[in-house]
Amino acid sequence: MSFDLATRLAERRAAHLYRQRPLLDSPQGPEVQVDGQRLLAFCSNDYLGLANHPEVIRAMQQGAEQWGVGGGASHLVIGHSTPHHALEEALAEFTGRPRALLFSTGYMANLAAVTALVGQGDTVLEDRLNHASLLDAGLLSGARFSRYLHNDAESLGKRLDKAEGNTLVVTDGVFSMDGDLADLPALCAAARRKGAWLMVDDAHGFGPLGATGGGIVEHFGLGIDDVPVLVGTLGKAFGTAGAFVAGSEELIETLVQFARPYIYTTSQPPAVACATLKSLELLRRESWRRDHLNQLIARFRQGAAEIGLTLVDSPTPIQPILIGDSQRALRLTALLKQRGLLVGAIRPPTVPAGTARLRVTLSAAHTAAQLETLLDALAECWALLGQEDSGRA
Repeated sequence: MSFDLATRLAERRAAHLYRQRPLLDSPQGPEVQVDGQRLLAFCSNDYLGLANHPEVIRAMQQGAEQWGVGGGASHLVIGHSTPHHALEEALAEFTGRPRALLFSTGYMANLAAVTALVGQGDTVLEDRLNHASLLDAGLLSGARFSRYLHNDAESLGKRLDKAEGNTLVVTDGVFSMDGDLADLPALCAAARRKGAWLMVDDAHGFGPLGATGGGIVEHFGLGIDDVPVLVGTLGKAFGTAGAFVAGSEELIETLVQFARPYIYTTSQPPAVACATLKSLELLRRESWRRDHLNQLIARFRQGAAEIGLTLVDSPTPIQPILIGDSQRALRLTALLKQRGLLVGAIRPPTVPAGTARLRVTLSAAHTAAQLETLLDALAECWALLGQEDSGRA
């Protein structure tokens, strides 16, 4: 008996669902070198344009010179360095919470928070369109696991009525493939009525959303009593790497004591924490980045509507163009690439069947002229795709 991996791979390729890794041969930025080709990219999560910022680079270099390269051990052994601690304190202050806890990746932060808070005899309720890391965390927790209809507080309420034990409601703040916002006020109200806790993964909200970039919780004017468990990642708008959980003293200490992904993992390089401290400073100081980003979002939505593209109701830098068929999505991506633009095609199982899309992401590093180049190319390629469809009919 052997695993028939070749057949499995062939089936995925035949369904136009095969994934390949583009090889980036340049720093992150609007203009990149991918697979040997110079391209104008609209597919990075570097929303504020900080991943290649000179001050962030300099902070990481100086951090490496002072603190070395590797974390050396887990935070609980000898891997919790002064930069890590300073970053946790800065993130706690930024989120308005007593404490924050640093993780090496967003996947680990989500897995740690859910599995440390609920287990057998408890209940975890999640939005159907939550990120894979949240869904995996719910399944691995051992708690009774159920998914409510997307962004539907009434559907959540019905599941809360059947919940047992400690109950954790889990949602993305900004849904990564649609760009829409969780209806946090309604979800908070539903959870509060049943004495459940709400956990929000605001990976894509920190930076772009809120008056000071504080994310979806700031956007809606909510606090720690509404959202006791707040997760953020540092590899998107912050431009570096890692993640954090912010909350009460008791929550963070519970994670330190019981969260296996925290306890048994080497800490991130201290120099990365030094870089993130600088990017957090820039995020808070340079509000023009959010202002420019919002202008780009508004212009893109206006231009896409004029072309006749189908968008999701998203006020964020994530602007999906719904295509439906995976093969057509791949073809549109290929047509754009021929014209020097890189936009990713997102297909099942990342998104539901029949909802393949081009996931356009905008950055404060994009210029207005670069956005117009994208819109012009989309208009040309969309018309060409329609002609190809007519020719096959």
